[in-house]
Amino acid sequence: MAPVPPGVRLLASFNKDQWYRALTFFLTFLLYTSFHLSRKPISIVKSELHKNCSASGGQEPSSLLLRPDMDCSWKPFDKKNYKELLGTMDYSFLCAYAVGMYFSGIIGERLPIRLYLTVGMLSSGLFTCLFGMGYIYNIHSLSFYIFVQVANGLVQTTGWPSVVTCIGNWFGKGRRGLIMGLWNSHTSVGNILGSLIAAYWVSSNWGLSFIIPGLIIMAMGVVCFLFLIEHPNDLRSIHAQNLPPGVQSGCDTELLLPQDDARIPLQPVMVVKSGAEPSAISFMGALRIPGVVEFSLCLLFAKLVSYTFLFWLPLYITKAAHLDAKRAGDLSTLFDVGGIVGGVLAGVISDKLGKRATTCAVMLLLAAPTLYGFSMISQFGLGPTIGMLLVSGALVNGPYALITTAVSADLGTHKSLKGNARALSTVTAIIDGTGSVGAALGPLLAGLLSSYGWDKVFYMLMAADFFALLLLLRLVTNEMTSSKSGPISPVELKKH
Repeated sequence: MAPVPPGVRLLASFNKDQWYRALTFFLTFLLYTSFHLSRKPISIVKSELHKNCSASGGQEPSSLLLRPDMDCSWKPFDKKNYKELLGTMDYSFLCAYAVGMYFSGIIGERLPIRLYLTVGMLSSGLFTCLFGMGYIYNIHSLSFYIFVQVANGLVQTTGWPSVVTCIGNWFGKGRRGLIMGLWNSHTSVGNILGSLIAAYWVSSNWGLSFIIPGLIIMAMGVVCFLFLIEHPNDLRSIHAQNLPPGVQSGCDTELLLPQDDARIPLQPVMVVKSGAEPSAISFMGALRIPGVVEFSLCLLFAKLVSYTFLFWLPLYITKAAHLDAKRAGDLSTLFDVGGIVGGVLAGVISDKLGKRATTCAVMLLLAAPTLYGFSMISQFGLGPTIGMLLVSGALVNGPYALITTAVSADLGTHKSLKGNARALSTVTAIIDGTGSVGAALGPLLAGLLSSYGWDKVFYMLMAADFFALLLLLRLVTNEMTSSKSGPISPVELKKH
């Protein structure tokens, strides 16, 4: 049994299952919001690392006035190959994240999730702050920034398998799409907050664009240590420990007797036996679960598109719409607002129809022409641009959100696992790890292709959506021909 978080003991007297579910929902929401909040600054700061000073009419940026010893652009990103260098930084983070994710889920199933997640958040905050220190200490070594990105990518893998496992432990299959669609909006909320924080400091001191988010995720790591409840059984163990001295806890059901020892049964108290812990599933065992391979490969291409927008959208708006870094960062948050709507919409529709793969396929089919329209952003006015950002965000992030949350939880509790909830972390890590391969390739390819024109980047994104759609066709066909209500046959987690 996992150790009881110290902050939870104070709350243990309020033994209301719904209350604790709500606590777990909002706490894990805030925890992963801080993860994405700390990832976003690099996309905002890119336009400051390399900027066209002549475009400002000869006026020096405020950061240059504060630091007269530096050139207009931040070395080594002041050369013509700056897009490739920026793409390399993205690739360093995302490649480390993709590789580490495959191991993170396996490790997480064998360690207390609360401690594992806390260490990861504290470490991620440290490396995020370290990147910002590059500005304060005038560091211009590319290897320094790549090292920080790689290290941060590795420790950030502790987040996703941990929070998905916690939320899966507390919520059964009923309305899982809606619940996780709402919960998964932490991705977009984190991106929005990260953009706003980074944009506030980017023109005056871009180091603070990293340091502030780094401190936030470290603070949330402390909150995680104090209050995160991994599983409802952990909560029951607290109440078992708090039973009156005269009450025995060795059997499954004990009766509380009155003082006169009369044999009148009163309210039964359920005491959970520790029992033998189920064994963690192997990597190959998780791959044999029906649907894991198809959804993992689909997510590879879906996440390629999503993360290309995450890391390159502000810079693209800066160039295409001729806006400064702050305004471009603020405008890019509309894409994440659309992502929130898309994630919730995908969850509600898939719950209603019982068809996860079909819901994803329809949104992927609509996303490709929408991306083509988005590529014409420089020809639109502000109003149409806002509309395209919202619609594109919904269609791009809808399938990504559904696969990484409700689908992962469904597959992690598949009937073939016979109720072994310890498989959830590994299944989640495999799906998100495979998706992270695409997340690593997307920004790297965007950095290379943008040198030949931004239209080439959008052709790449449309092709990725097409391949994601193809990979779901078999599952879509099964859903259409099956008399069952869902694409897979998960067992409902025990309602606590």
